[in-house]
Amino acid sequence: MGRYRPPRPAGSPYITSEGEKALRAELHELWKVERPEVTKAVSAAAANGDRSENGDYIYGKKRLREIDSRVRFLRKRLDVLQVVEGPLGDRNKAWFGAWVTLEDEAGQEQVWRIVGPDEFDLSQGKISCDSPLGRALLGKEIDTEVQLDTPDGKAALVLTGVSYRR
Repeated sequence: MGRYRPPRPAGSPYITSEGEKALRAELHELWKVERPEVTKAVSAAAANGDRSENGDYIYGKKRLREIDSRVRFLRKRLDVLQVVEGPLGDRNKAWFGAWVTLEDEAGQEQVWRIVGPDEFDLSQGKISCDSPLGRALLGKEIDTEVQLDTPDGKAALVLTGVSYRR
């Protein structure tokens, strides 16, 4: 069996304006701040002589490859992303960018924001519109029950609130 793995399918090309600003800030930080510093460090390490056993040189070159790879990805991705402002329809339905409140069978409430795959962060309460929960919620009205397959079996969640904040 070979090592070939087909490329991962690209996520939805949607992003919130906050997410786009964050990606642009990351691109600027990598390209204008971090890369010049690492380049200087690699140049100084190269001036020390033997590069084969020079840890600063080896790890600096590795970091430059990582930075260049991420910069290349960000530039390509930012070209295809579409910024979505506001709800796509009825404000009482869960659309892209909405803050949704869900209640499980035990009465526990969870608040999530539906965002693009480039900005999801579970620790900040942001789920991807491509995730199973995100797909299940899109277009649903308040007081709708959503069935979700989980590792523990089926889970029923009730959409109790939808809001669109800035």
